[in-house]
Amino acid sequence: MKNMATCGGAILTGLLLLPPGVWAGRPLTIDDADPVDAGQFEFESGAAFEHAPDCKHWDYPAGLTCGLFPGLEMGMGFGGQLEERTENLDTAGTEATCREGGIGDLTIGAKWQFVRSCPLGARHALAPSVKLPTADDRKDLGSGKTDCDLTWIASRAMGGKAGVHVNLGYSWIGGPEKDALHYGVAMDYQILDTVQWVGEAFAEKAFADEAVTAAQLNTGFRVNPTADLTFDIAAGSELSGDAPDFTAAAGLTWAFGFGNSDNK
Repeated sequence: MKNMATCGGAILTGLLLLPPGVWAGRPLTIDDADPVDAGQFEFESGAAFEHAPDCKHWDYPAGLTCGLFPGLEMGMGFGGQLEERTENLDTAGTEATCREGGIGDLTIGAKWQFVRSCPLGARHALAPSVKLPTADDRKDLGSGKTDCDLTWIASRAMGGKAGVHVNLGYSWIGGPEKDALHYGVAMDYQILDTVQWVGEAFAEKAFADEAVTAAQLNTGFRVNPTADLTFDIAAGSELSGDAPDFTAAAGLTWAFGFGNSDNK
């Protein structure tokens, strides 16, 4: 994804290949191991911003996920993007600002919970996904190549109010870019009946010579005014490597469907 490299956001190259469940974990990048209940839908939308020394990038993602069977969901994610870059025109340091916008890449994916409870009390899932190159690579808004990802997810409840989630994934990057390993951990804590704190640390390491691990830290809140509607907000910063120096996100998740659903 050229736009992520341009913005210094190499850490997101692999993580944004996750299936639409990446927004089901809103406002975090780390996902949980719980698919949408069979017969139910989740619509997610929002806005995200990242800032790097020479680039400002805005994303407007939207995703729709459906629970096909107990323990299995499928979905797709799409959206728009806008980027403002500062470029050096000559060796004297003359700078110019370039703005580009357009649609993003289309992501199609699934989440399969293959273990509901292991001996350690954790739930386990696999999340395969494919990113189709619908973004304009001529504007450096996408790579113009198809990428794939497979992520293992584990989630465990900690008492009655907290939870911990671990992700480990591998991204097969199309084109000249190298494949990447991404991983991270997230926690959530129910502060009030309708307010939940969330936080995460995650990283990406490309399989390229002299590649430096890029790491990011995010924290935020989810608010549930009703059982079917969740609002979220988060902000983050780099920990190391070529990660954005500041990120922010806000959005919503609306759950709806038909028939009976199982509680997660």
